[in-house]
Amino acid sequence: MARGERRRRAVQAEGVRTAERAARGGSGRRDGRGGAPRSTAGGVAVAVVVLSLALGLSGRWVLAWHRARRAVTLHSAPPALPANSSSPAVAPGLFWGTYRPHVYFGMKTRSPKPLLTGLMWAQQGTTPGTPKLRHTCEQGDGLGPYGWEFHDGLSFGRQHIQDGALWLTTEFVKRPGGQHGGDWSWRVTVEPQASSTSALPLVSLFFYVVTDGKEVLLPEVEAKGQLKFISGHTSELGDFRFTLMPPTSPGDTAPKYGSYNVFWTSNPGLPLLTEMVKNSLNSWFQHRPPGASPERYLGLPGSLKWEDRGPSAQGQGQFLIQQVTLKVPFSVEFVFESGSAQAGGNQALPRLAGSLLTQTLESHAEAFRERFEKTFHLKEKGLSPGEQALGQAALSGLLGGIGYFYGQGLVLPDMGVEESEQKVDPALFPPVPLFTAVPSRSFFPRGFLWDEGFHQLVVQRWDPYLTREALGHWLGLLNADGWIGREQILGDEARARVPPEFLVQRAVHANPPTLLLPVAHMLEGGDPDDLAFLRKAFPRLHAWFSWLHQSQAGPVPLSYRWRGRDPALPTLLNPKTLPSGLDDYPRASHPSVAERHLDLRCWVALGARVLMRLAEYLGEAEVAAELGPLAASLEAAESLDELHWAQELGVFADFGNHTKAVQLKPRPPQGLVRVVGRPQPRLQYVDALGYVSLFPLLLRLLDPNSSRLGPLLDILADSRHLWSPFGLRSLAASSSFYGQRNSEHDPPYWRGAVWLNVNYLALGALHHYGQLKGPHQAQAAKLHSELRANVVGNVWRQYQSTGFLWEQYSDRDGRGMGCRPFHGWTSLVLLAMAEDY
Repeated sequence: MARGERRRRAVQAEGVRTAERAARGGSGRRDGRGGAPRSTAGGVAVAVVVLSLALGLSGRWVLAWHRARRAVTLHSAPPALPANSSSPAVAPGLFWGTYRPHVYFGMKTRSPKPLLTGLMWAQQGTTPGTPKLRHTCEQGDGLGPYGWEFHDGLSFGRQHIQDGALWLTTEFVKRPGGQHGGDWSWRVTVEPQASSTSALPLVSLFFYVVTDGKEVLLPEVEAKGQLKFISGHTSELGDFRFTLMPPTSPGDTAPKYGSYNVFWTSNPGLPLLTEMVKNSLNSWFQHRPPGASPERYLGLPGSLKWEDRGPSAQGQGQFLIQQVTLKVPFSVEFVFESGSAQAGGNQALPRLAGSLLTQTLESHAEAFRERFEKTFHLKEKGLSPGEQALGQAALSGLLGGIGYFYGQGLVLPDMGVEESEQKVDPALFPPVPLFTAVPSRSFFPRGFLWDEGFHQLVVQRWDPYLTREALGHWLGLLNADGWIGREQILGDEARARVPPEFLVQRAVHANPPTLLLPVAHMLEGGDPDDLAFLRKAFPRLHAWFSWLHQSQAGPVPLSYRWRGRDPALPTLLNPKTLPSGLDDYPRASHPSVAERHLDLRCWVALGARVLMRLAEYLGEAEVAAELGPLAASLEAAESLDELHWAQELGVFADFGNHTKAVQLKPRPPQGLVRVVGRPQPRLQYVDALGYVSLFPLLLRLLDPNSSRLGPLLDILADSRHLWSPFGLRSLAASSSFYGQRNSEHDPPYWRGAVWLNVNYLALGALHHYGQLKGPHQAQAAKLHSELRANVVGNVWRQYQSTGFLWEQYSDRDGRGMGCRPFHGWTSLVLLAMAEDY
């Protein structure tokens, strides 16, 4: 960035110098015929032209440089969270957590330079060669089901993992104390599946600790050469100790024989940990329990002498891993003890292990169950024990998927021209932290802006403090213009899991402002802590909304257009609109600046309404006066009808350069190619009945007496269009785009499948209109009851069948589709069960 800045300034300076020389009469060259200077008038004329060109070029360079600089400059508004809000001094209870959602089990600190811990495991001797090493959650690893049975988002969790014939249970619990986040303990239990008839396998567990180079790790070795414990020190954690306890049989305290190996080396980089361990499992060892036949296993050929690492390892981060190998079934405990917690009282605290750990885990599980029922009332509503367990798993999976990320994203600045004309390179955003839930641990283990608003609707009901932390971190990503990137890829671990073409975020691309949904809920709830947070967050919320309103403005007043549609490539049936969040939902067949997007206008209307109410509550009279007319205009029935009511279609719709006469046809050797027939595209309403058509209803922008409400309810309830036994389809079964691929390698995504986030908005809207007097009250109430039964019933059946929550569900047979587990917005099934909208 600095080199680019110097280059731009050099060009500007050269342009000014050229103009100055011209103004003085040229470069000093003489006319070839007489050696005399050119005429004064001619020289001045040339000087004026050259000066104008130079200043024009210089001005464009200055503007380009200014835009590029603002794109990667943090916003100047005061932060919504206190300084050092993630530190153990400010938030000790949240300092340690399961903030590595992409691994099956691991913990780290909320810190830019965290201390990380994790678990790997492998079944020995079940396949030829190196055993299958489990570590990171992968979509295609054949594992599952897996997920959190309980997770309170703070201090306790219990997870179950099925790995072939094995059943693993991973548990953790934290104990507060001291100045550094307190103590914590893990218990990992490995048992055979109840239905398994195969011989009990030999299993290796790998417990590891990773540092970045500044922390100190010192293994303490017993007389027999075995690792006794790991002591350490960091500036954030002070003194600490890790202890791997002797294994036992499940539910027993009697020790069980285990074979041990260690591996101690420099940190190769977090994305490379799995591969390093896999490549190091290259030596055979003997597992010799007393009185039993020995068995071979592959182990780590490690040494506990740091000098054996060689001079290249000195000063780097450390990676210390302990392998314990033994026969199923067994339990192993891994204990972290903080020096300041142990020194906090007159006598040392008992180690959180054995029977004390069992008691502590059970007390937390019971507290979770009681708090869950008190919060969501599922038992009181008559839901079955199985459905209650689904609700607990939905919440726990979401909370267990919260991560803490730190790093720099790549940003392509908005240069004020169409994307196809941009000629600039992406730049690094400043280093930033992000505390956020993730959509899917296996496939999307990072922050997504429009997903997070739906996530926090669930989290906010359970723990408002967690929601304030998440919202505050997202608002901390605001750049100088008020933009927030829609996908946050922060840190090496996150970056390693993203295809290169998706690493760069474009500063002209928006995303639905769903963070305003939990903001609206906080404002309505009136909790003093929430309102105090909203007062601090207001300048950033206002800046974010203002950027959305201005940057996505459409071709006519009160219209809006998503920037960032794909170009009309010959291989695409309908160019995608990724910034909308609805990806391949059909829009105008030929992208143009004349488009008007209905869903975006509705999101802006919601934003204007929420920000206006918040401004009024906070006494921000000037902002309320600014937003009041905008909110009123956007919600006015006449304006919405004028721009988006398609009389010929009988619904609200997008508008743009469109024709229905497009299809993909095979054309060797290119494969499937888009063919445009007749009629040719023209400016018209887009015939694509589906979720977009419902947005004035979904966001409750229609008056209960609106003449448009009835037709929308009728279409919603029609099985020929959107209604299915499993929830509302994303695209009508009557649409020519229904179930259609967008390219040869791009199957349908938002073209018929049932999505929980939009079905939840629909349930909330139907419940809303079912409570208000009007001609459609009874119909809305009836549809709410039926849709809730369909959605909840299908998610429950699929969970019973597969053990997973899914990204989307088939509108044809209800089966789960897409990635899994998907404890992001599919966890909204819990609020649907609770009828909490």
